[in-house]
Amino acid sequence: MSQKTLKLVFFTTLALLAFAGNSVLCRLVLGQGLMDAAGFTSVRLIAGALMLVLLMALSKSAQSVSKQVITPRWQGIMGAVLLFIYAVCFSLAYLMLDTGSGALILFGVVQLTMLFSRLIGGYRAGCLEWLGVLLAFSGLSYLLWPALGTPSWTGFVLMLFSGVAWGLYTLAGQGSAQPLTDTTRNFLWSVPLALPLLLWVPGFEHWSVDGVILAVFSGALTSGLGYAIWYTVLPSLTATSAGVLQLSVPVLAAGGGVVFAGESLSQRLVLSAAAVLGGILLVMLTSQRQQV
Repeated sequence: MSQKTLKLVFFTTLALLAFAGNSVLCRLVLGQGLMDAAGFTSVRLIAGALMLVLLMALSKSAQSVSKQVITPRWQGIMGAVLLFIYAVCFSLAYLMLDTGSGALILFGVVQLTMLFSRLIGGYRAGCLEWLGVLLAFSGLSYLLWPALGTPSWTGFVLMLFSGVAWGLYTLAGQGSAQPLTDTTRNFLWSVPLALPLLLWVPGFEHWSVDGVILAVFSGALTSGLGYAIWYTVLPSLTATSAGVLQLSVPVLAAGGGVVFAGESLSQRLVLSAAAVLGGILLVMLTSQRQQV
């Protein structure tokens, strides 16, 4: 294995662990009432923006940073909007979902969003790919079927919006020529959107020190740095590879929820995960075979 391939594997693994880490951290903070969802989202995006601006300042001059990041661009604004929608819906959804269910719905929707984007772009799906889509949706339906411990429809809808936004954000990253600059611009311009959320905060006295620390950690490391790494590896991955790789995130997040958040791994989650991930994997492998 070449050194270039090893670097790609290493940084891709870091990005995937960061995605799973965000799910675990968000659930830890909100599930234990360490912060409210609006405050967590705001601190997360602000911390991510500060971390990325600092990284750019260390590698470039202040004038260069100002010219490349602060100057608004259409792509940067759209990236910021998608990032904000993903982050705020992600946090609100985790008020009603456990770590495994939330990550399963999020990345299931992400893959379907990427598939349908390809269809809109003129890609012709085969019967096996549609079978995979049907299997994935069946898994999600089973997960949400009325039963004890089943996630709420409100949580599902919020995570649905979050997944669509992240799927489009990922697709945009495949054309990124300057990953750090583009990610910094996205985070920086998401801050004005996030600041009004602080008006929803019931009272800053409800913020715990642990909650703020975890929110800053989530924003600066698993979000800001993690997403910059993801934008760095995306140009080296095909859309199919990027989709398949993200299928590991719900499993990582569910494992993290069991280990760090004391959650149980239910039979319903295992069966629905097998259906959703199996369906999406079928879609991705079939499309990859057609590209060869």
